[in-house]
Amino acid sequence: MEKILNSQNLVSVTADSVQLQGNLALPANAQGIVLFAHGSGSSRFSPRNRYVAEVLQQAGFATLLLDLLTPEEETIDLRTRHLRFDIALLAKRLVGATDWLAQSTTKLPIGYFGASTGSAAALLAATKRPNVVKAIVSRSGRPDLAGSVLSCVQAPTLLIVGGDDFPVIGMNQDAFAQLHTEKQLKIVPGASHLFEEPGTLEEVARLASQWFQRYLTFSDNSSDYVG
Repeated sequence: MEKILNSQNLVSVTADSVQLQGNLALPANAQGIVLFAHGSGSSRFSPRNRYVAEVLQQAGFATLLLDLLTPEEETIDLRTRHLRFDIALLAKRLVGATDWLAQSTTKLPIGYFGASTGSAAALLAATKRPNVVKAIVSRSGRPDLAGSVLSCVQAPTLLIVGGDDFPVIGMNQDAFAQLHTEKQLKIVPGASHLFEEPGTLEEVARLASQWFQRYLTFSDNSSDYVG
């Protein structure tokens, strides 16, 4: 865990008996850390998630962009496309990474930023560590794939969807109704699924930053952390 003390590092995280590669950025005086759960066909190199991570870093949050599949699994998934929808597997990897962070010397409050199927994995993982995960943000997510555990999520949850992303809007509205925690659903006008329109991804980053500033602070039961 020595590497976590540096400002930014390539890290290897043991989770679910495999080694996962990630990029950890730790600004000075960080007030929390956001773990990114990438979606189908994406990775820690996603330009959209890297942009959001940079904005969060500027707002005083550490970030960990983590591949939830190994390189070998990524190769298989490119052919079969089935691992990206294995929400239980992705959530197990996310829980392992969460435990790795919680045992670090930083003791920072932990939040999740999920995209696509990574959002479902984040919601499921949060139910496995309800005293550790303090806030969740989903962008263009498939929270509906979390299924019956949605009613068990305790972390305040923000769902962000593009205003032109019609199939996903309905999926998020259905999932939103099943959440029984502090929650918001934000629909960004003029945005498609990938938030490629000018100014829309900036709005995602702004909303995420506000959500984490509200819920991801040391004052929020930091004694719950293990390690």
